[in-house]
Amino acid sequence: MMYKLLTRDGNAKRAEFHTVHGIVQTPVFMNVGTVAAIKGAVSTMDLKEIGTQVELSNTYHLHVRPGDEIVKKMGGLHKFMNWDRPILTDSGGFQVFSLAGLRKIKEEGVTFHSHVDGRLIFMGPEESMQIQSNLGSTIAMAFDECPSSVAAREYIQPSVDRTYRWLLRCRDKMKELNEREDTVNREQLLFGINQGGIFEDIRIEHAKRIADLDLPGYAIGGLAVGESHADMYRIIEAVTPHLPLEKPVYLMGVGTPANILEAVERGVDFFDCVYPTRNGRHGHAYTNFGKINLLNAKFETDDRPIEPGCSCPACRNYSRAYIRHLLKAGEMLGLRLMVLHNLYFYNHLMEEIREAIEQHRYSEFKAEKLAGFEAGEDPESA
Repeated sequence: MMYKLLTRDGNAKRAEFHTVHGIVQTPVFMNVGTVAAIKGAVSTMDLKEIGTQVELSNTYHLHVRPGDEIVKKMGGLHKFMNWDRPILTDSGGFQVFSLAGLRKIKEEGVTFHSHVDGRLIFMGPEESMQIQSNLGSTIAMAFDECPSSVAAREYIQPSVDRTYRWLLRCRDKMKELNEREDTVNREQLLFGINQGGIFEDIRIEHAKRIADLDLPGYAIGGLAVGESHADMYRIIEAVTPHLPLEKPVYLMGVGTPANILEAVERGVDFFDCVYPTRNGRHGHAYTNFGKINLLNAKFETDDRPIEPGCSCPACRNYSRAYIRHLLKAGEMLGLRLMVLHNLYFYNHLMEEIREAIEQHRYSEFKAEKLAGFEAGEDPESA
């Protein structure tokens, strides 16, 4: 069994997802390494130390640089970056629609200019699957259009219909690629993506259509891109009952610790977001009492770790004062320690979530965590 549902607490799911590169314990947060590396000088050895289960890389960025053919020649992404655990590759669809600027969408695919060197690139379902096959990721995402979550119904419906047709082409292309002798990972899995903006009826109908395809997993895309949290939670709640219970559900690009807690309660298994790395590089640390900004002057002589009791490499060895100094001095070590702490925090939060679901106390756990985050106060003032 690829996805083994171990227990449920309400709609929250505790499961194992079996892949050719190992078993993923869910719910899980995937650490984002867009170009096959975590920003902040974090190595794959570091990722293992901080409890990372799945690394996420991006099809579009790796196609542009160094080139997916080069990665294939190097033995695939796992060998290239020295990572033997699961990797999920985003299809490139979101980047095509968010970074490309001028682009032309046709039934065949999308023509756009590279954000790196301006060269003209065409990407459609078959091209995305070929690139991801060259990368050899564990999970490949279907190529889809990611319209604005607040786009009009008149735009959303035709876009979703085209995304469904593209999914069928992705499925057929992956089947063909997985049968080739020279394919890096012939056990590559395809996840389909649900779209539909904030229109429940469009979302639900699309969820039913893709569920009928019996894919290894499903994602909810096109959220956390401008709509309110209330709308995001409403759409998740509407969609998840129409996706297979015995398959993983991935909420793309989400989010804050509070977003994750809310989405788990609504039946989501997989998450990814750049927040822990991006915010870490700007001096913001996630803690159980909210987010703190180490650039603040009050931490100048604070000899405590970022979060007392935290077992991450930064908290085990360095003080807030020292890390603040590194950040102010522009030293890379400061960024690295912040990113390590934030990723550890997210990964450890998921461990706590899994344990709470197993103990059938998720509702109480969620309430306790949210109360701590919202307090926004260090329980032990310096």
